[in-house]
Amino acid sequence: MSESEQSEQPGKAPEAPAALAGPAAEIAAGYAFDGAALDLGALLWDGACHPDAPVRIPLPVLNRHGLVAGATGTGKTKTLQLIAEQLSAHGVPVFLADIKGDVSGISAPGEDGAKVRERASQVGQGWAATGFPCEFYGLGGIGPGIPVRATVTGFGPVLLSKVLQLNQTQEQSLGLIFHYADSKGLELVDLKDLRAVVAFLVSDTGKAELKGIGGLSTVTAGVILRALTAFEQQGAGGFFGEPEFDTAELLRTAADGRGIVSVLELPSVQDRPQLFSTFLMWMLADLFHDLPEVGDLEKPKLVFFFDEAHLLFSGASKAFLEAITQTVRLIRSKGVGVFFVTQTPKDVPSDVLAQLGNRVQHALRAFTPDDAKALKATVRTFPKSPYDLEEVLTGLGTGEAVVTVLSEKGAPTPVAATRLRAPESLMGPIGAADLDAAVRASPLFGRYAEAVDRESAYERLTAEQRAAEAAALEAAAAREAGKKAGAEAAGTDTRAPRQKEEPSLAEQVVGSGIFTSLARSIGTQLGREISRSLFGTARRRR
Repeated sequence: MSESEQSEQPGKAPEAPAALAGPAAEIAAGYAFDGAALDLGALLWDGACHPDAPVRIPLPVLNRHGLVAGATGTGKTKTLQLIAEQLSAHGVPVFLADIKGDVSGISAPGEDGAKVRERASQVGQGWAATGFPCEFYGLGGIGPGIPVRATVTGFGPVLLSKVLQLNQTQEQSLGLIFHYADSKGLELVDLKDLRAVVAFLVSDTGKAELKGIGGLSTVTAGVILRALTAFEQQGAGGFFGEPEFDTAELLRTAADGRGIVSVLELPSVQDRPQLFSTFLMWMLADLFHDLPEVGDLEKPKLVFFFDEAHLLFSGASKAFLEAITQTVRLIRSKGVGVFFVTQTPKDVPSDVLAQLGNRVQHALRAFTPDDAKALKATVRTFPKSPYDLEEVLTGLGTGEAVVTVLSEKGAPTPVAATRLRAPESLMGPIGAADLDAAVRASPLFGRYAEAVDRESAYERLTAEQRAAEAAALEAAAAREAGKKAGAEAAGTDTRAPRQKEEPSLAEQVVGSGIFTSLARSIGTQLGREISRSLFGTARRRR
């Protein structure tokens, strides 16, 4: 069939290149999509690269999630960069977590050279140095980037339990504390707010307050308080506070229509892996809450890359894993795609892995028995293939991968060994001065740069405690003066009789006006019960 005849039959996929035959031709035909698609590279077959057989991902299926896996040094980060560039060029916003500090180069044009030209020639790529619109963020203002903060209330008890490494009982108790604070209008903005509420609830009066909804043991409260103290000593206090980051910022496009690439700079918190992985999950859960159901679109609203994904699942509770699985499953219908990036597919729980329709598997090593076992497990996760995948996966070079994606009809494509394209942006970090200048030039810098510490649970409880103490001292002094004056008038002994033990500080607080006023505030914006998502995060009203 001639090219003109093919063009007259819309909807019919082009035939495989004439140079290929047999299984290779069938594989090439499986990637001949009609609509918009991202170009990953060219087919590898029988030791040769075929630039006339491109391997692609249809743009509409990128909300069906994916996995980029492979041993250290096999090119996973460059694959992220390659996919992010093309998504941006198609007007799709992207979120990337920059764990090692080498993704900031996506904002700058790449450097031409012999290796780049050779790779472009091998895969049939028209390479042109290009930078892409970026925003740079940092957790809590640590390191470069616009500060990303969350309130304790917004973060929620389930995610916070993961960060604090609480067990199931302690997690449930933390949820009870959040529920109590919500119902009493005690806003949990930062960690000192949470600590103040926990300290109150272990008092005798606080236990009585919780009788209607369950108890909180002193031992469990002590564990939570110690975990919070250790967490703050690690410098994590700055991650919680206001202004809270609005995750809708991640959905923006640039003036030229390209999607903005949001890069979360994380090198400064590499020693706190659970923190940054859980913060990424908070971002995803927050997006899930706020976005409307849209079904399948021509292109995603956002594609979210979750680097070092194994850190998220390490030591996670059953409830946490179930919540992740459900979020990943349901967020697809809101137009958000999620790519998990890790070393082997076994790092991702099977229920989550089952949701990942697009796979880019870089080389694996088989140096140890455990490596060999992981290799066999990885091979079993792929569709049947004419390749000997165990041999192929151990023989791939840097910048090569085994690929299978979902077709435009939602069916898996044939497994294709692929030589990947070269990113067109800088493959490395930009200079520190350039990064700082980009951060300060952002329109978001003035909105989020300065932390705000307004009145919340800690300040309200502390102020009421001080007022109660002052009132108690004044009342005691008045009583003593009255007794002394009465004794002098009667000519009796002025020694004060033994007095009844003063009520505890917590009893004074609860008996004072704060909880009366808070009860009246229920139903207002401050006092209403906060609705929570799968992860216990609060739904904000934007």
